Amino acid sequence: MLLKSLHARHNELSQTEKQLEILSNGIFKNGSLPTFAAKIKQSNQFPLRPSKIEILQINVGYMCNQVCAHCHVDAGPDRKEIMTLETMQQCLDVIKNTNVHTLDLTGGAPEMNPNFRWFVEEASKLGVQDFIVRSNLTIILANKKYNDLPEFFAKHNIHVVSSLPYYKREKTDKQRGDGVFDKSIKALQMLNEVGYGKEGNHLKLDLVYNPSGAFLPTDQKALENDFKKALKEDFDIDFHNLFAITNLPISRFLDYLIASDNYEDYMYALVEAYNPKAVQNVMCTNTISVSYDGFLYDCDFNQMLGLKVASTENHISQFNEENLTNRDIIISQHCYGCTAGAGSSCQGAVA
Repeated sequence: MLLKSLHARHNELSQTEKQLEILSNGIFKNGSLPTFAAKIKQSNQFPLRPSKIEILQINVGYMCNQVCAHCHVDAGPDRKEIMTLETMQQCLDVIKNTNVHTLDLTGGAPEMNPNFRWFVEEASKLGVQDFIVRSNLTIILANKKYNDLPEFFAKHNIHVVSSLPYYKREKTDKQRGDGVFDKSIKALQMLNEVGYGKEGNHLKLDLVYNPSGAFLPTDQKALENDFKKALKEDFDIDFHNLFAITNLPISRFLDYLIASDNYEDYMYALVEAYNPKAVQNVMCTNTISVSYDGFLYDCDFNQMLGLKVASTENHISQFNEENLTNRDIIISQHCYGCTAGAGSSCQGAVA
Protein backbone atom coordinates (compact mmCIF):
# COMPACT_ATOMS: atom_id res chain seq x y z
CA MET A 1 0.00 0.00 0.00
CA LEU A 2 2.83 2.38 0.80
CA LEU A 3 4.33 2.03 -2.68
CA LYS A 4 0.97 2.63 -4.33
CA SER A 5 0.37 5.73 -2.22
CA LEU A 6 3.81 7.06 -3.09
CA HIS A 7 2.97 6.73 -6.78
CA ALA A 8 -0.39 8.42 -6.24
CA ARG A 9 1.10 11.37 -4.33
CA HIS A 10 3.86 11.99 -6.86
CA ASN A 11 2.14 11.78 -10.22
CA GLU A 12 3.68 15.12 -11.13
CA LEU A 13 7.23 13.75 -10.78
CA SER A 14 9.26 12.18 -13.56
CA GLN A 15 9.72 8.41 -13.63
CA THR A 16 13.29 8.83 -12.35
CA GLU A 17 12.16 11.05 -9.46
CA LYS A 18 9.45 8.57 -8.54
CA GLN A 19 11.95 5.74 -8.40
CA LEU A 20 14.33 7.75 -6.23
CA GLU A 21 11.44 8.54 -3.89
CA ILE A 22 10.58 4.86 -3.57
CA LEU A 23 14.21 3.84 -3.01
CA SER A 24 14.96 6.55 -0.46
CA ASN A 25 11.76 6.02 1.58
CA GLY A 26 12.87 2.62 2.87
CA ILE A 27 9.82 2.07 5.12
CA PHE A 28 8.07 -1.28 4.92
CA LYS A 29 5.39 -3.08 6.88
CA ASN A 30 8.12 -5.05 8.64
CA GLY A 31 10.10 -1.96 9.60
CA SER A 32 12.66 0.38 8.07
CA LEU A 33 15.71 -0.76 6.16
CA PRO A 34 19.06 0.65 7.29
CA THR A 35 20.41 3.17 4.80
CA PHE A 36 23.33 2.06 2.67
CA ALA A 37 25.34 4.95 4.12
CA ALA A 38 24.73 3.68 7.66
CA LYS A 39 25.67 0.17 6.60
CA ILE A 40 29.07 1.11 5.16
CA LYS A 41 29.77 3.36 8.17
CA GLN A 42 29.71 0.22 10.31
CA SER A 43 32.77 -1.06 8.43
CA ASN A 44 34.50 2.35 8.28
CA GLN A 45 33.96 2.64 4.52
CA PHE A 46 32.00 5.90 4.52
CA PRO A 47 32.26 8.07 2.59
CA LEU A 48 32.74 5.78 -0.38
CA ARG A 49 35.66 7.08 -2.41
CA PRO A 50 37.30 6.09 -5.71
CA SER A 51 40.74 4.50 -5.75
CA LYS A 52 41.68 5.64 -9.27
CA ILE A 53 39.97 6.07 -12.61
CA GLU A 54 40.83 3.14 -14.86
CA ILE A 55 37.62 2.52 -16.82
CA LEU A 56 35.54 4.85 -18.96
CA GLN A 57 32.15 3.27 -19.51
CA ILE A 58 30.32 5.10 -22.28
CA ASN A 59 26.63 4.72 -23.04
CA VAL A 60 26.35 5.69 -26.71
CA GLY A 61 22.54 5.56 -26.74
CA TYR A 62 19.42 3.96 -25.32
CA MET A 63 18.08 2.66 -28.65
CA CYS A 64 17.88 -1.14 -28.77
CA ASN A 65 16.32 -3.81 -30.94
CA GLN A 66 15.07 -5.59 -27.79
CA VAL A 67 12.89 -4.71 -24.80
CA CYS A 68 14.20 -6.87 -21.94
CA ALA A 69 12.16 -7.23 -18.75
CA HIS A 70 15.15 -6.65 -16.44
CA CYS A 71 16.78 -3.77 -18.39
CA HIS A 72 17.98 -1.04 -16.03
CA VAL A 73 18.42 1.33 -19.00
CA ASP A 74 14.78 1.07 -20.14
CA ALA A 75 16.22 0.57 -23.62
CA GLY A 76 14.11 -0.22 -26.67
CA PRO A 77 13.38 0.57 -30.33
CA ASP A 78 11.42 3.69 -29.34
CA ARG A 79 14.30 5.36 -27.47
CA LYS A 80 15.82 8.21 -29.47
CA GLU A 81 18.63 9.25 -27.12
CA ILE A 82 21.85 8.87 -29.12
CA MET A 83 25.39 10.14 -28.46
CA THR A 84 26.51 12.71 -31.02
CA LEU A 85 29.77 12.76 -32.93
CA GLU A 86 30.85 15.84 -30.94
CA THR A 87 30.41 14.04 -27.60
CA MET A 88 32.20 10.98 -28.95
CA GLN A 89 35.16 13.17 -29.89
CA GLN A 90 35.21 14.61 -26.36
CA CYS A 91 35.36 11.05 -25.01
CA LEU A 92 38.28 10.27 -27.32
CA ASP A 93 40.10 13.39 -26.08
CA VAL A 94 39.72 12.20 -22.49
CA ILE A 95 41.13 8.76 -23.33
CA LYS A 96 44.14 10.39 -25.01
CA ASN A 97 44.93 12.64 -22.05
CA THR A 98 44.25 10.49 -18.97
CA ASN A 99 45.28 7.21 -17.36
CA VAL A 100 42.12 5.40 -18.46
CA HIS A 101 43.16 1.93 -19.70
CA THR A 102 39.74 0.33 -20.35
CA LEU A 103 37.03 1.58 -22.67
CA ASP A 104 33.60 0.00 -22.16
CA LEU A 105 30.89 0.78 -24.74
CA THR A 106 27.30 0.07 -23.80
CA GLY A 107 23.71 1.00 -24.65
CA GLY A 108 20.91 0.03 -25.52
CA ALA A 109 22.48 -1.75 -28.37
CA PRO A 110 25.63 0.37 -28.89
CA GLU A 111 25.90 -0.89 -32.48
CA MET A 112 22.72 1.03 -33.36
CA ASN A 113 24.41 4.40 -32.91
CA PRO A 114 25.02 5.59 -36.51
CA ASN A 115 28.58 6.62 -35.60
CA PHE A 116 29.40 3.42 -33.70
CA ARG A 117 31.89 2.04 -36.24
CA TRP A 118 33.67 5.38 -36.62
CA PHE A 119 34.00 5.60 -32.84
CA VAL A 120 35.37 2.05 -32.56
CA GLU A 121 37.89 2.69 -35.35
CA GLU A 122 39.09 5.95 -33.80
CA ALA A 123 39.20 4.60 -30.26
CA SER A 124 41.13 1.53 -31.40
CA LYS A 125 43.96 3.79 -32.53
CA LEU A 126 44.46 5.02 -28.96
CA GLY A 127 45.82 1.71 -27.68
CA VAL A 128 43.62 1.10 -24.65
CA GLN A 129 44.46 -2.16 -22.88
CA ASP A 130 40.91 -3.51 -22.95
CA PHE A 131 38.26 -2.32 -25.42
CA ILE A 132 34.86 -3.75 -24.46
CA VAL A 133 31.65 -3.68 -26.46
CA ARG A 134 28.55 -4.93 -24.64
CA SER A 135 26.42 -6.61 -27.28
CA ASN A 136 22.99 -8.17 -26.89
CA LEU A 137 23.97 -10.70 -29.62
CA THR A 138 20.65 -10.53 -31.50
CA ILE A 139 21.67 -7.21 -33.08
CA ILE A 140 24.08 -9.22 -35.26
CA LEU A 141 21.07 -10.87 -36.92
CA ALA A 142 18.65 -7.92 -36.72
CA ASN A 143 19.56 -6.51 -40.13
CA LYS A 144 21.99 -7.31 -42.93
CA LYS A 145 24.03 -4.22 -42.10
CA TYR A 146 24.96 -5.82 -38.76
CA ASN A 147 25.78 -9.33 -40.06
CA ASP A 148 29.50 -8.55 -40.37
CA LEU A 149 29.86 -7.35 -36.76
CA PRO A 150 31.83 -10.46 -35.70
CA GLU A 151 34.46 -9.70 -38.37
CA PHE A 152 34.44 -5.99 -37.48
CA PHE A 153 34.92 -6.78 -33.80
CA ALA A 154 37.75 -9.18 -34.57
CA LYS A 155 39.50 -6.66 -36.83
CA HIS A 156 39.66 -4.15 -33.98
CA ASN A 157 40.41 -6.72 -31.25
CA ILE A 158 37.19 -5.89 -29.42
CA HIS A 159 36.46 -7.70 -26.17
CA VAL A 160 32.84 -8.79 -26.66
CA VAL A 161 30.67 -9.05 -23.54
CA SER A 162 27.28 -10.52 -24.37
CA SER A 163 24.05 -10.97 -22.44
CA LEU A 164 22.64 -14.48 -22.21
CA PRO A 165 20.19 -14.93 -19.31
CA TYR A 166 20.36 -18.72 -19.43
CA TYR A 167 21.52 -21.68 -21.48
CA LYS A 168 17.92 -22.82 -22.00
CA ARG A 169 15.39 -21.32 -24.41
CA GLU A 170 12.43 -20.87 -22.04
CA LYS A 171 14.15 -18.73 -19.40
CA THR A 172 15.99 -16.61 -21.95
CA ASP A 173 12.92 -15.86 -24.06
CA LYS A 174 10.85 -15.11 -20.96
CA GLN A 175 13.29 -12.39 -19.93
CA ARG A 176 14.24 -11.03 -23.34
CA GLY A 177 11.48 -11.89 -25.79
CA ASP A 178 10.37 -14.74 -28.07
CA GLY A 179 13.08 -16.00 -30.42
CA VAL A 180 15.93 -14.28 -28.59
CA PHE A 181 17.55 -17.52 -27.46
CA ASP A 182 17.84 -19.02 -30.95
CA LYS A 183 19.21 -15.75 -32.38
CA SER A 184 21.68 -15.46 -29.51
CA ILE A 185 22.95 -19.00 -30.11
CA LYS A 186 23.42 -18.28 -33.81
CA ALA A 187 25.28 -15.05 -33.03
CA LEU A 188 27.58 -16.85 -30.57
CA GLN A 189 28.36 -19.45 -33.22
CA MET A 190 29.21 -16.65 -35.67
CA LEU A 191 31.57 -15.12 -33.09
CA ASN A 192 33.18 -18.54 -32.52
CA GLU A 193 33.70 -18.92 -36.26
CA VAL A 194 35.96 -15.85 -36.38
CA GLY A 195 37.92 -17.01 -33.33
CA TYR A 196 36.06 -15.54 -30.37
CA GLY A 197 35.93 -17.58 -27.17
CA LYS A 198 38.45 -20.19 -28.28
CA GLU A 199 41.12 -21.37 -25.85
CA GLY A 200 44.43 -19.66 -26.59
CA ASN A 201 42.80 -17.04 -28.81
CA HIS A 202 43.24 -13.36 -27.91
CA LEU A 203 39.66 -12.54 -29.03
CA LYS A 204 37.78 -12.47 -25.74
CA LEU A 205 34.14 -13.49 -25.50
CA ASP A 206 32.43 -13.26 -22.11
CA LEU A 207 28.78 -13.81 -21.21
CA VAL A 208 26.58 -11.98 -18.71
CA TYR A 209 23.95 -13.71 -16.58
CA ASN A 210 21.14 -11.81 -14.84
CA PRO A 211 18.59 -13.70 -12.70
CA SER A 212 15.18 -13.90 -14.35
CA GLY A 213 13.23 -13.15 -11.18
CA ALA A 214 13.33 -11.55 -7.74
CA PHE A 215 16.34 -13.45 -6.46
CA LEU A 216 20.12 -13.08 -6.28
CA PRO A 217 22.52 -14.94 -8.60
CA THR A 218 24.10 -18.11 -7.28
CA ASP A 219 27.85 -18.78 -7.24
CA GLN A 220 29.42 -17.28 -10.37
CA LYS A 221 31.99 -20.02 -10.96
CA ALA A 222 29.39 -22.78 -10.62
CA LEU A 223 27.11 -20.94 -13.07
CA GLU A 224 30.00 -20.55 -15.49
CA ASN A 225 30.71 -24.27 -15.40
CA ASP A 226 27.03 -25.05 -16.05
CA PHE A 227 26.87 -22.61 -18.96
CA LYS A 228 30.08 -23.91 -20.53
CA LYS A 229 29.00 -27.53 -20.28
CA ALA A 230 25.51 -26.95 -21.68
CA LEU A 231 26.49 -24.59 -24.50
CA LYS A 232 29.35 -26.84 -25.61
CA GLU A 233 27.33 -30.05 -25.53
CA ASP A 234 24.18 -28.62 -27.12
CA PHE A 235 25.56 -26.05 -29.58
CA ASP A 236 29.38 -26.47 -29.71
CA ILE A 237 29.80 -22.94 -28.35
CA ASP A 238 32.91 -21.76 -26.47
CA PHE A 239 33.38 -18.62 -24.37
CA HIS A 240 35.86 -17.42 -21.78
CA ASN A 241 34.10 -16.11 -18.65
CA LEU A 242 30.61 -15.73 -17.23
CA PHE A 243 29.76 -12.58 -15.26
CA ALA A 244 26.88 -12.99 -12.79
CA ILE A 245 25.25 -9.60 -12.22
CA THR A 246 22.65 -8.84 -9.57
CA ASN A 247 19.55 -7.06 -10.85
CA LEU A 248 19.42 -3.67 -9.15
CA PRO A 249 16.05 -2.29 -8.01
CA ILE A 250 15.78 0.47 -10.60
CA SER A 251 13.98 1.11 -13.91
CA ARG A 252 12.05 -1.85 -15.38
CA PHE A 253 13.20 -4.26 -12.70
CA LEU A 254 11.92 -1.95 -9.94
CA ASP A 255 8.60 -1.68 -11.78
CA TYR A 256 8.47 -5.48 -11.95
CA LEU A 257 9.26 -5.84 -8.24
CA ILE A 258 6.47 -3.44 -7.32
CA ALA A 259 3.91 -4.96 -9.72
CA SER A 260 4.66 -8.48 -8.46
CA ASP A 261 4.68 -7.46 -4.75
CA ASN A 262 8.30 -8.58 -4.46
CA TYR A 263 9.93 -5.20 -3.77
CA GLU A 264 10.02 -5.37 0.02
CA ASP A 265 11.25 -8.97 0.15
CA TYR A 266 13.90 -8.28 -2.49
CA MET A 267 15.26 -5.25 -0.63
CA TYR A 268 15.43 -7.25 2.62
CA ALA A 269 17.25 -10.02 0.73
CA LEU A 270 19.84 -7.54 -0.55
CA VAL A 271 20.40 -6.08 2.91
CA GLU A 272 20.67 -9.52 4.53
CA ALA A 273 23.25 -10.56 1.91
CA TYR A 274 25.31 -7.37 2.37
CA ASN A 275 29.04 -8.12 2.25
CA PRO A 276 31.44 -5.38 3.44
CA LYS A 277 34.28 -7.04 1.50
CA ALA A 278 32.39 -6.42 -1.74
CA VAL A 279 32.34 -2.66 -1.06
CA GLN A 280 36.09 -2.45 -1.66
CA ASN A 281 35.80 -3.48 -5.33
CA VAL A 282 32.49 -2.09 -6.58
CA MET A 283 32.74 -0.58 -10.06
CA CYS A 284 32.29 3.03 -8.95
CA THR A 285 35.70 2.92 -7.25
CA ASN A 286 37.57 2.78 -10.57
CA THR A 287 34.98 3.66 -13.23
CA ILE A 288 33.36 6.79 -14.62
CA SER A 289 30.09 6.34 -16.48
CA VAL A 290 29.35 8.70 -19.38
CA SER A 291 25.77 9.19 -20.57
CA TYR A 292 24.75 9.66 -24.21
CA ASP A 293 24.67 13.44 -23.65
CA GLY A 294 28.13 13.51 -22.06
CA PHE A 295 27.29 13.88 -18.38
CA LEU A 296 29.37 11.98 -15.81
CA TYR A 297 28.11 9.48 -13.24
CA ASP A 298 29.69 7.17 -10.65
CA CYS A 299 28.13 4.15 -12.40
CA ASP A 300 25.55 3.38 -15.06
CA PHE A 301 22.97 2.65 -12.36
CA ASN A 302 23.35 6.16 -10.96
CA GLN A 303 23.13 7.36 -14.56
CA MET A 304 19.67 5.84 -14.88
CA LEU A 305 18.60 7.58 -11.66
CA GLY A 306 19.99 10.95 -12.78
CA LEU A 307 22.58 11.07 -9.97
CA LYS A 308 25.53 12.92 -11.51
CA VAL A 309 29.00 12.83 -9.96
CA ALA A 310 29.61 15.06 -6.96
CA SER A 311 31.57 17.68 -8.89
CA THR A 312 30.76 20.98 -10.56
CA GLU A 313 32.76 19.65 -13.52
CA ASN A 314 30.28 16.91 -14.38
CA HIS A 315 30.43 16.79 -18.17
CA ILE A 316 32.91 14.95 -20.40
CA SER A 317 33.94 18.29 -21.89
CA GLN A 318 35.08 19.34 -18.38
CA PHE A 319 36.75 16.05 -17.43
CA ASN A 320 39.16 16.67 -14.55
CA GLU A 321 40.87 13.45 -13.49
CA GLU A 322 42.29 14.86 -10.27
CA ASN A 323 38.97 16.25 -9.04
CA LEU A 324 37.09 13.11 -9.99
CA THR A 325 39.60 10.93 -8.15
CA ASN A 326 39.05 13.01 -5.01
CA ARG A 327 35.25 13.03 -5.08
CA ASP A 328 32.78 11.31 -2.76
CA ILE A 329 30.71 8.68 -4.59
CA ILE A 330 26.94 9.24 -4.62
CA ILE A 331 25.14 6.34 -2.94
CA SER A 332 21.55 5.29 -2.28
CA GLN A 333 19.60 2.17 -1.37
CA HIS A 334 20.08 0.56 -4.80
CA CYS A 335 23.79 0.23 -3.95
CA TYR A 336 22.90 -2.79 -1.81
CA GLY A 337 22.60 -4.66 -5.12
CA CYS A 338 26.31 -4.26 -5.86
CA THR A 339 27.37 -5.41 -2.37
CA ALA A 340 25.14 -8.44 -1.83
CA GLY A 341 26.79 -11.83 -1.53
CA ALA A 342 29.89 -11.97 -3.73
CA GLY A 343 29.08 -8.48 -4.94
CA SER A 344 28.29 -7.37 -8.45
CA SER A 345 29.64 -5.03 -11.08
CA CYS A 346 29.69 -4.89 -14.86
CA GLN A 347 32.61 -7.34 -14.59
CA GLY A 348 30.59 -9.74 -12.44
CA ALA A 349 31.31 -10.81 -8.86
CA VAL A 350 33.77 -8.62 -6.96
CA ALA A 351 34.44 -10.53 -3.71
